[in-house]
Amino acid sequence: MRGAMTVIERDVDAMLIPSGDRISLPAGSELTVVQTLGGNVTVQDPYGQLFRIDEKNASVLGEDYAAKAKSPDEAPQGTPGEFSEEQVWEQLRTVYDPEIPVNIVELGLVYTCKVTPLEEGGQRVSIEMTLTAPGCGMGQVLVEDVRQKVSSVPGVKETEVELVWEPQWDQGRMTDVAKLQLGWM
Repeated sequence: MRGAMTVIERDVDAMLIPSGDRISLPAGSELTVVQTLGGNVTVQDPYGQLFRIDEKNASVLGEDYAAKAKSPDEAPQGTPGEFSEEQVWEQLRTVYDPEIPVNIVELGLVYTCKVTPLEEGGQRVSIEMTLTAPGCGMGQVLVEDVRQKVSSVPGVKETEVELVWEPQWDQGRMTDVAKLQLGWM
């Protein structure tokens, strides 16, 4: 969902892409929406620099973007209190790299997702994932996005997310859906 240029009327907290540094964009900044996926908005300034604005601050871009950020590609919630591994995968499909308009599952960034029942009830979900590039500053941001979304699944009591570098990610790990979305097929 690429939008028109918007001049923001108030300062807004954002994250610099790809470093992951937190900054404040000043009122009067000219921004163009590049993508609105997974509850976050990626914007670009006139110099080509990308920033991520989270759901709680999306209203600075206008009500249309605020509404889109509040209802990201919703994953089915299922019956309250009822756990299913498919719900975990659906939540993972709502996590996006802010530079690439494809979810992390279709990109092939999720290597394993293991569910273990806990003695006291509930489930532990352990995920191994990688990044498209080892030096990506957004790694911990994506890990936290995964942790928050998976933890929201009914019945999940513990969520572990580990970044791994072996095997190294390459484009061959992408699904055909991802390749089509990116125009590579």
